[in-house]
Amino acid sequence: MRIVFMGTPDFAVPALRALHDAGHEVACVYTQPPRPAGRGKKLMPSPVQLAAEALGVPVKSPKSLKGEAEQAEFAALPADVAVVAAYGLILPQPVLDAPRHGCLNIHASLLPRWRGAAPIHRAVMAGDAETGVTIMQMEAGLDTGPMLHKVTVPVCRKTTGELFGELGAVGAAAMVDVLANLAAFPPEAQNDAAAIYAPKIDKAEAKIDWAEPAEVIERKVRGLAPFPGAWFELEGERVKLLLAEVVAQPVASPRAGGDLVPSDEGPQLRGGAQAGKVLDEDFTIACGSGAIRPLRLQRAGKPVLERSEFLRGRPVTAGTNLA
Repeated sequence: MRIVFMGTPDFAVPALRALHDAGHEVACVYTQPPRPAGRGKKLMPSPVQLAAEALGVPVKSPKSLKGEAEQAEFAALPADVAVVAAYGLILPQPVLDAPRHGCLNIHASLLPRWRGAAPIHRAVMAGDAETGVTIMQMEAGLDTGPMLHKVTVPVCRKTTGELFGELGAVGAAAMVDVLANLAAFPPEAQNDAAAIYAPKIDKAEAKIDWAEPAEVIERKVRGLAPFPGAWFELEGERVKLLLAEVVAQPVASPRAGGDLVPSDEGPQLRGGAQAGKVLDEDFTIACGSGAIRPLRLQRAGKPVLERSEFLRGRPVTAGTNLA
């Protein structure tokens, strides 16, 4: 097929390469304009633009597709289908209608669950046992279009960053399968009553609330890793927590005092402990119920470190209260 590819981040790169390698004619790539990055705020092209240039595919990066001139330019390509993967711009109806087979989107969730901007983050933070990708026909609504193909992926204890890479590859393979025999994938309407939305991650969400249960905090840590990164304050310094493990189950409501004691089911909180209190020299932290132990941390402007390395450079004594 003659394809227009529309995508921006690393998640979309495997699909672009897979479609090119499958022998489709990628007539043009649309991506978001270069943005300032790094300490020097130098304009950096998107990962998709870099991949397209390496493949020798023409690239367009309009700030918007709302104008008649941009829409006419898109329609003039012309394309059998547009493949969209985390493009980041709204596609007006004239753009949706221009390709012969419309616009097909690689969405990183099992629709209708987690429509919207942050489906992978939300699935991890919610504790979903599985996620996946859905190939869907785009329409004017937000991820409301009919579904052509789904592939399921277990979440296990993966971070959002790990799932981005895995789902990017799964989505690429799924789209290649669909375009190889489009008639074999009849569209199926979504059940709007079962829809759940995945709003964009607000940076204010990233601060850890130690009053929450340990299991909730651990999922939040994985769900926000590597970006924007869940964080807490250690004696006035902001520290990102990028991986943690649940190490205790509650035996009483949290209150001042309390420590960890062994049991057949793992360490327990004796008498409860103040949420946010460091319980031992191994950096075990009391939560609203249970406790967690950091595995991977990062101080501002510093590299990511495993817990043992972090504690060598920044010891944390038992009894320290985290904010």
